[in-house]
Amino acid sequence: MSQTLLLPRWILTMKPGEDTLEHHALLIDGERIAAVGPREALLAQYPQAARVELPEQILIPGLINGHAHSAMTLLRGVADDVPLMDWLQNHIWPLERKWVSEAWTYLGSKLAAAEGLRSGTTYINDMYFFPTAMARAAIDSGVRAAVSMNVIDFPTGYASGPDDYIAKGVAAYEQYKGEALLDWTSAPHAPYTVSDETFIKLRDLAEKLDIQMHCHIHETAGEVSDGLKAHGVRPITRLDKLGLFSERMIAVHMVHLDEAEIELMARKGVHLVHNPNSNLKLASGVMPLKALEAAGVNTILGTDGAASNNRLDMFGEIRSAALLAKGVTGDPTVASARTALEMATLRAAKAMGRADDLGSLEVGKLADVVSVSLDSPECQPVYNAAAQLVYVAGREHVSNVWVGGRQVLRDRQTTTIDVPALLGEVREMVERMKAEK
Repeated sequence: MSQTLLLPRWILTMKPGEDTLEHHALLIDGERIAAVGPREALLAQYPQAARVELPEQILIPGLINGHAHSAMTLLRGVADDVPLMDWLQNHIWPLERKWVSEAWTYLGSKLAAAEGLRSGTTYINDMYFFPTAMARAAIDSGVRAAVSMNVIDFPTGYASGPDDYIAKGVAAYEQYKGEALLDWTSAPHAPYTVSDETFIKLRDLAEKLDIQMHCHIHETAGEVSDGLKAHGVRPITRLDKLGLFSERMIAVHMVHLDEAEIELMARKGVHLVHNPNSNLKLASGVMPLKALEAAGVNTILGTDGAASNNRLDMFGEIRSAALLAKGVTGDPTVASARTALEMATLRAAKAMGRADDLGSLEVGKLADVVSVSLDSPECQPVYNAAAQLVYVAGREHVSNVWVGGRQVLRDRQTTTIDVPALLGEVREMVERMKAEK
């Protein structure tokens, strides 16, 4: 197997209890990390390894986007500045009914992969229709993805009803299971679009296949009040009675929570995905991160889709999460730089059931590595490299990315995606959509 020695100024391994390392190196052997140690020692120990000099750069684990609708890059900017339900019912769902297909989903997912890789994202927890399209886009792009068996209780251009969604999702899973870059989730859309019967089927499916679940929950105050009217209880109480909450559940948004619900999440080991920028843009509210942290809930970060954010920018989510938590609580010690970075790396790997392989730069783990350049005027001087990643650097400073030891971004250019050709296809699709609107 080929060996590559990465030689940066700093390494932030995200290993618990380990601070930023300076003048160290990281050895990639095949698809995994084989060594992390002092630069001169590793140079002497591995003289035959290919060397990649990364002066004034910091290595971090690949970022994990805990919630995205990748294909919706093709709807970026179609309906801004409107509330969630208006956005869904009057803009997004009609467009999806008209346009979403295997080819459309593949194109949008590949665009999302390109944006993600250029942003340091090596793993996308996706939720969308046509899972085979997302699977192909991830494999072709060299990015990791958790592909969803997405289910909603009404017909779309993808499926006629819940059983059809489930059957198509399982068929896609069977077709692609075992692919190294792919995980799978059982993905009911939300309490307001999925029945009790369907929730139970998807719960049982997750247990049968030993995969995670992925669901929007308590995104808006209206969702909670409407759920209370329809079912006599808040959505979280309803789902708890159905047996949905466990360490399998990745609950997205979770903005409107009371103390009892926070305690329930902690007790059941549910993973919560904070989507700060999408929730701000849709005026849905702010996840109570301080209370969740105090309760010991595993909170992670996601971008949501490009139609509601409108950026698949994990650096933006990391910074927003840290600043928002401080601003809404009046406590500058909440959500430290380290905590915010953990939410996009080690904690996210735990939520995806991949903590043994991903989330930190440790020997034996998969070599999902991102190099961030801190040598530009806006990133200097550097007193604390980890804090610099959160409060100063942005996705534009990501220089190189490796996924499973394969370099997929070199000097900000993707090695797996022909970006000019891709953008040509995107423009052609968008012109068709505009013409037939």
